[in-house]
Amino acid sequence: MKRYDVIVIGAGPAGLAAALKADENGASVLLIEREAKLGGILKQCIHDGFGLTRFNEKLSGPEYANREIEKIKKTGVSINTLTFVTKIEKNDDSFTLTLVTRDGIASVIGTKLILATGCRERTSRQIFIGGTNPSGLMTAGAAQYYINILGKMPTKRCVILGSGDIGLIMARRITLEGGQVLGVYEVKPTPSGLTRNIVQCLDDFNIPLHLSHTVTKVFGCDRLEAVEIAEVDEHMQAIEESKHIVACDALIISVGLIPENEIAEQLKIAINPKTKGPYVDQTLMTFAPHVYSCGNSLHVSDLADYVSESGELAGTYAAKSIQKERDLQEIEIDSHLMYFVPSHLDFKSPTRQVIAYFRSAGEYENATLYIEHDGKTLFKKRYLHLRPPEMERIVFSLSPDLAPATVRVYLEVKP
Repeated sequence: MKRYDVIVIGAGPAGLAAALKADENGASVLLIEREAKLGGILKQCIHDGFGLTRFNEKLSGPEYANREIEKIKKTGVSINTLTFVTKIEKNDDSFTLTLVTRDGIASVIGTKLILATGCRERTSRQIFIGGTNPSGLMTAGAAQYYINILGKMPTKRCVILGSGDIGLIMARRITLEGGQVLGVYEVKPTPSGLTRNIVQCLDDFNIPLHLSHTVTKVFGCDRLEAVEIAEVDEHMQAIEESKHIVACDALIISVGLIPENEIAEQLKIAINPKTKGPYVDQTLMTFAPHVYSCGNSLHVSDLADYVSESGELAGTYAAKSIQKERDLQEIEIDSHLMYFVPSHLDFKSPTRQVIAYFRSAGEYENATLYIEHDGKTLFKKRYLHLRPPEMERIVFSLSPDLAPATVRVYLEVKP
């Protein structure tokens, strides 16, 4: 049975970056990917906007992935594609993984695990749309796969539900391919996507965005024929008199992403209900010793560049860490913050620089972020504008003599 210092599960941007850094720091590394090719979702994201932070260039998704893949080919990282992890057993000082490969069932042993399993889209069944289940109901990612990978046009006249970034990008893509996007309907009173995507994908192509609207029912037997659309009130309840029918051949759903953490749950790792990913400290180690989480399986990021950054952190610390004991202190956040990652700080860790990500719980002007330790301010930063769809990144340091104590993060919002 082969043994590795670090096993990385998932070969999207986070997994590739984690494997590269672990190898760079002297670890023997196995990279496991369930698809035939490395790169994760980047393979079908042919639009640009990737790499601005990581490479100081504007790249497409495949170009971004190829940069990492070419690097990894020059390393000693072992790669298993078309491989599924079906079982993980915890040993005294390692983990035994049962794999299903093209050659049958195999087992490998790893001292450290890095979970880089990404995220998945919510489907129509998860948002309880009434009516039938005809063809033409699909997620934005599925539509993207049809057009960009298979070269097939899945719709001529569609409605998009949700203003997530993938849905906005596909509104533009479908329009460029000759399809008609009748409108993007968002149940919330504010858009869910990045401002730049609202402008570049909707405004520039005259695609209407309808806020506080949702799809309540679909019609059609074999193929979608129409959808029922309604305006919603402040309690997200459909207003009966506003309901109307829109004829279309596809409903494309872009209503959020959920981190994939079935493997983490199999290991009984505690999941943060705010991020839907594991609780982690500043090294991205979960509550399970020697198990790390990174990328979109930790929390859904706006940029692949930040996904790669978290992979690098996990890979570096997994390869270098020899720490046995931990002293975890929870980071308390106030109601103005949706979440803050990491969720805990380990005061026994030699890692004193903390790279953190957060989202605000609402739209705020002239807000100031404070990080306090035992009542003393460690970090503060003023923001002219904060929106929940736009993730923020900060870096702060813990002095070596800082004693374990409550760390509080809060936003001071001026009325």
